[in-house]
Amino acid sequence: MYQLKVIVASTRPGRKGPAIAKWFMDMLNEQSDFEVELIDLKEVNLPFMDEPEHPRLQKYQHEHTKAWSKKIAGADAFVFVTPEYNFGYPASLKNALDFLYQEWSYKPVGFVSYGGLAGGTRAVQMLKQVVTAMKMVPLVEAVHIPYFTKYMDDEEQFVGDEGHVRMAQGLLKELAWWTQKLEK
Repeated sequence: MYQLKVIVASTRPGRKGPAIAKWFMDMLNEQSDFEVELIDLKEVNLPFMDEPEHPRLQKYQHEHTKAWSKKIAGADAFVFVTPEYNFGYPASLKNALDFLYQEWSYKPVGFVSYGGLAGGTRAVQMLKQVVTAMKMVPLVEAVHIPYFTKYMDDEEQFVGDEGHVRMAQGLLKELAWWTQKLEK
């Protein structure tokens, strides 16, 4: 069984990423291709990049980097749950990516994005440039959620519609295919 890490990118107060990630994780419970771990960057709480050596060398000096390396190295695939901030993605996700290099390489990555009119698509387009430079394989299939607040219920839980479910199913199908093809 493949190891999938679902990473919640937003760390700010009042964020909705955990609710959207919970909905996506519930979708994952209906499949059997992946063993899944949810990683919340707010809980990981990485400092701003503080390693003196280039990440490709893997000469990590700090325990938080060594722990982050171990967690990410154990993954076969990723899904980033990210909002769109000012046409981009959160600095917390860029920082988490930049701490490592080898651990991300040659693994597929999918996206669940949310925002206003564009549903996070501009953030994903920027992310695709970065993850491609890190030798990751960004998938075309994604879940984009425009005006995501209208899908939040009275208890602040995300309730996706049929379109969101179809997008998630398509993403998971492709993620399983690419994970198998890129298996080392």
